[in-house]
Amino acid sequence: MLSRKGIIPEEYVLTRLAEDPAEPRYRARERRARFVSKNGNCNVAHKNIREQGRFLQDVFTTLVDLKWPHTLLIFTMSFLCSWLLFAMVWWLISFAHGDLAPGEGTAVPCVTSIHSFSSAFLFSIEVQVTIGFGGRMVTEECPLAILILIVQNIVGLMINAIMLGCIFMKTAQAHRRAETLIFSKHAVIAVRHGRLCFMLRVGDLRKSMIISATIRMQVVRKTTSPEGEVVPLHQVDIPMENGVGGNSIFLVAPLIIYHVIDANSPLYDLAPSDLHHHQDLEIIVILEGVVETTGITTQARTSYLADEILWGQRFVPIVAEEDGRYSVDYSKFGNTIKVPTPLCTARQLDEDRSLLDALTLASARGPLRKRSVAVAKTKPKFSISPNSLS
Repeated sequence: MLSRKGIIPEEYVLTRLAEDPAEPRYRARERRARFVSKNGNCNVAHKNIREQGRFLQDVFTTLVDLKWPHTLLIFTMSFLCSWLLFAMVWWLISFAHGDLAPGEGTAVPCVTSIHSFSSAFLFSIEVQVTIGFGGRMVTEECPLAILILIVQNIVGLMINAIMLGCIFMKTAQAHRRAETLIFSKHAVIAVRHGRLCFMLRVGDLRKSMIISATIRMQVVRKTTSPEGEVVPLHQVDIPMENGVGGNSIFLVAPLIIYHVIDANSPLYDLAPSDLHHHQDLEIIVILEGVVETTGITTQARTSYLADEILWGQRFVPIVAEEDGRYSVDYSKFGNTIKVPTPLCTARQLDEDRSLLDALTLASARGPLRKRSVAVAKTKPKFSISPNSLS
């Protein structure tokens, strides 16, 4: 009816009637699963581990790797269980010596002022925590009681050392320092020194430095060997370069780390049309160094998928000199600008250098043309002839 009145086109009505209402109209965009997430966590699930006892061979590392609720629960239960265990031992010693029955047994008890399990539990806490209220103490009447006192002190010290060490290591873990090591959200590919380069920016938000900082990069993709073996996660190390040279960096201010795409690079045949979410490509960046304040080695990681790489763009400068010192504007940390870049692979650029020469010539003519246009606009619309002066 609406199509007859001309409100809705008839072609749209027929199209909507031909659609299946049960079929979803929009489909979610399929994207390659990350091997390393943007915040550095590894996207790997370990399943069907049969030898679970291997984790108990390194109890301390297992405790440190647990989540905080589980760690606090084990911390509390370790003290409670040890107190209850030794409280039962003290109660049995007093019961065997006859100290629990009033008016019976020897005149000197093994432990003074123990009349029930509650008092034995309180004495166990006083011994292990070394509170010493003064109401209960061990006498020289029972050598077994003296031996149990020594054993409980040793066990208490061991529990304190393990649990407090575990709490300290969890609070001072290396990945906590990595939270202030940041990477640019996108990577870029542009021409630098006449070669196509893969570039990213890395920075440190803290004033305390990362000593002996090194950075490396890997390309992870699915490959098949000539023999037909499928490698789902084939990792290839590729060299990274910076202003200093090599993999070592002096991370005082944000740096642009770049990789020259040459014949030895796995990105040699990467074209702008390949930078989409269906492309099987992931570039992992790993930054390692020693924390200056604690001396603990830390590691920060991130990754870039194919659709997170921007072709023909460059990072904007964020370091400026102000009042005799250098200032960093982190609000522009990930900002990029478009720059003239050949829309071809690095292989094609090496085979035909005229593409780069034509691009350089076009970029050089651009500002001159704009300047000439600006001069033409400011040209006066009138002139004074010599005849008028006479």
